[in-house]
Amino acid sequence: MSTHHLDARRLLCPMPVIKTQDTIKNLNNGDILSVVCTDPGAEHDIPAWCRINGHKVLDINHANHDITISIEVNGLGSTPSS
Repeated sequence: MSTHHLDARRLLCPMPVIKTQDTIKNLNNGDILSVVCTDPGAEHDIPAWCRINGHKVLDINHANHDITISIEVNGLGSTPSS
């Protein structure tokens, strides 16, 4: 298991979700992805995408104008990297 970070600040819907999806495709089961966004819609859109795709939202934090969403990756839709 490893932790990865995605900076999706200043991106508007649907880009934070698309960037999250593209990043998770390259991660392994159990990896943690920390997504930092500024689009308020991402706080609802990313967890909804996670529910549909079987990933687990661990935490959502707010600091200043940033929203940080921590996601645990599962095997659905992810390709283990070698």
